[in-house]
Amino acid sequence: MKLLDAMKRGRQGYWMSAPALALYLGLLVIPLGLTLVLSFNVFDYGSGINSEAYTFEHYTSLLGDPYFYEIFLRTFWISALTTLLCVVIGVPEAYILSRMGAPWRSIFLILILTPLLISVVVRAFGWSLLLGADGLVNQTLQALGGSPMKLLYTPFAVVIALVHVMLPFMIIPVWTSLQKLDPAAEQAALSLGASQFTVIRKVVLPQIMPGVLSGTLIVFGLAASSFAIPGLLGGRRLKMVATLIYDQYLSELNWPMGAAIAVALLLLNLLIMLSWNRMIEGRYKKSLG
Repeated sequence: MKLLDAMKRGRQGYWMSAPALALYLGLLVIPLGLTLVLSFNVFDYGSGINSEAYTFEHYTSLLGDPYFYEIFLRTFWISALTTLLCVVIGVPEAYILSRMGAPWRSIFLILILTPLLISVVVRAFGWSLLLGADGLVNQTLQALGGSPMKLLYTPFAVVIALVHVMLPFMIIPVWTSLQKLDPAAEQAALSLGASQFTVIRKVVLPQIMPGVLSGTLIVFGLAASSFAIPGLLGGRRLKMVATLIYDQYLSELNWPMGAAIAVALLLLNLLIMLSWNRMIEGRYKKSLG
């Protein structure tokens, strides 16, 4: 009887998880599978896509053309720089936020989360107005006696806008990890003569590394696949992988090539993120013994 009851409960668990599994398959697995199949279809500008013929030509073109290497390299170094800046800004901000008392903590947490309610496109247009040739930044430089600078359609514009958009995704995981930190550990280290810098470096940082790791993975993944900000602030010359995929789909109408680039971006993203996750987790376990 106990065995039958356990089997019934197991079946109920499977049935209860069936809607979530169907949603996962319908919105993620099947579209990715179709994209992978599409990337192998033959394409000709005269006849279009031949869904009954398959080729590796798109991947060989991707691997053999330095133009694609340049765009992938630009995408990943901009994403890495964005992630680094988010760590440098977001970790101290989360630490200060965790040490605030009521009601200031709630007020500043709302201020951090409020930009997420505004469309990325709207924020990108806002940055384009600030960084344009006649924008507020150049007007301020001219008022101070300087000369106007070319800020829009540069890596600087893309990075600063990505940091603005991605910063909450770094602060929240770190702040969550800080909520689990026992303040008594810091007080004990201070009472034993450690400086505040030593306490942060040897007591606080090792324990919040899971939050930092989660934040870096989220920020890097979103930055590497970002489309609106590179498209609006990078322009046509400063291409990133997402804008390149857009061009292949809607300008060149070469859907199989666009699918191949998307699959390559996904695989490289996974490779980088899994390697980073393994390295940081190993150091985290080693630091905690």
